[in-house]
Amino acid sequence: MRIGELAATVGVTTRTVRHYHHLGLLPEPERLSNGYRDYTLRHAVVLARIRRLTELGLGLAEVRDVLADDAGKDLVEVLTELDEDLARQEAEIRERRQRLRALLDAGELPAEGPVSPELAALFATAAPRLADSPMAAKDREVFALIETAADPAQRERLMSLAGAMAGSPQATARVNEVYVLLDALADAGTDDPRVAEAARAIAGCIPAGLLPEHGFDHGDSFLRALYADLAPAQAAAVRRALDIVGGDRP
Repeated sequence: MRIGELAATVGVTTRTVRHYHHLGLLPEPERLSNGYRDYTLRHAVVLARIRRLTELGLGLAEVRDVLADDAGKDLVEVLTELDEDLARQEAEIRERRQRLRALLDAGELPAEGPVSPELAALFATAAPRLADSPMAAKDREVFALIETAADPAQRERLMSLAGAMAGSPQATARVNEVYVLLDALADAGTDDPRVAEAARAIAGCIPAGLLPEHGFDHGDSFLRALYADLAPAQAAAVRRALDIVGGDRP
């Protein structure tokens, strides 16, 4: 058989056959005097086996192990490992579909979505009481970022504290005051006297449960990214607020 006939017999392309030659998976016959390679039934048998193994989901390195005479793993062991891997993937897909279903069942998704059902519920609870402002939108984006990046313990603590604040009319009123003050600083200079006022208001909204043991580190990568995303006066107000709650300023 010529290479085209071999490929057609097994149902692959000639390019695939050459690729398997290159990887050493399929023996390459010597050329005949006319320059063509003559493939035998044995080549077709091996090629068909490679196709069956790859269709089961084996990678080509695993196929090589199965085909090798001195393979460290026999076919049963390789297929058992593949079955276990597929079972893990199946469980992950089920979990992802459950999360998607929960998001879809929750109704209208927030603009920052997709977020967890817990955070979506928090946004929905707080939305009627919070002002529609640029800083409020940025705050929601930061919450979504923290939820994604934080470890489970930090995320649970943040959601608990934020949920308590969202359920308190007094707390949400203070947050609205902060949004108004920060929005007003969008085009202000860092020496604007309103920076100090905004800092005090922000400090009054930060729950004690969010205070780190050794105070806030302004060189932290997250804080540096946050400051860079704010207008200069807004960043100055947030920086000063963290100093206040950290005890560095009166």
